[in-house]
Amino acid sequence: MIRTTFALAAAAIAVPAAAADVQVTSQGPLVELSVTETVKAKPDLAEVSAGVTTQAPTAVAAMQANAKAMDAVIQRIKVLGIAAEDIQTTGINLGAQYDYDQATQRQVFRGYQASNRVSVTLRKIDRTGSVLDALVAAGATDIGGPSFSIDDDTASRAQARKAAFDKAQVQASEYARWAGYSGVRLLSISEAVNPGRPMPYAEGRVAMAADMKQTPVEPGLVGTAVTISVTFEMTR
Repeated sequence: MIRTTFALAAAAIAVPAAAADVQVTSQGPLVELSVTETVKAKPDLAEVSAGVTTQAPTAVAAMQANAKAMDAVIQRIKVLGIAAEDIQTTGINLGAQYDYDQATQRQVFRGYQASNRVSVTLRKIDRTGSVLDALVAAGATDIGGPSFSIDDDTASRAQARKAAFDKAQVQASEYARWAGYSGVRLLSISEAVNPGRPMPYAEGRVAMAADMKQTPVEPGLVGTAVTISVTFEMTR
């Protein structure tokens, strides 16, 4: 977690040499709050994954068969107009496979299994269903996703930040009033920064349709959350 801390000049601040957090002193009682607000918005990115699994008597044969099948899937992805930077290999695996013989109660070697998986970012989310169908048609034996997000969440994050601060200020003022004080003065504020993409608020839904229809996909909404920690001083 990254913490960015701002302190008003009017506050008296002491920072010990080995301290990790800023320590704030004040004349009146303090109100310390942690508030999280989430802003929902329509996503504009979808991430799906596709993989190929092959089996063969030898490790070399399994890997060669997998490479041929996976190349067909990747070429299909590129034909769909997806940029190279939006295609990323996420895993290549090879392992021996065994069956359990009940009669002898022993593991019996049956060959090798190879798998390869790629992640694909779609910048036109209305194509998600057709892309999934195309990947399966190209030879993908397993698919995953979609996971929806917002490419630039700056505006949503700013809205969530303001909503969190407004809520914290209202709550602090209420505490002050209940304690017999007339108001509050902001001493410090810090924000927990999440460098990742916005979290899914409502998972997109994928349903494999019958009769060769295009796979329907509902992107729903994604939420951008901001958490702030604030310290207010109660004032007369």
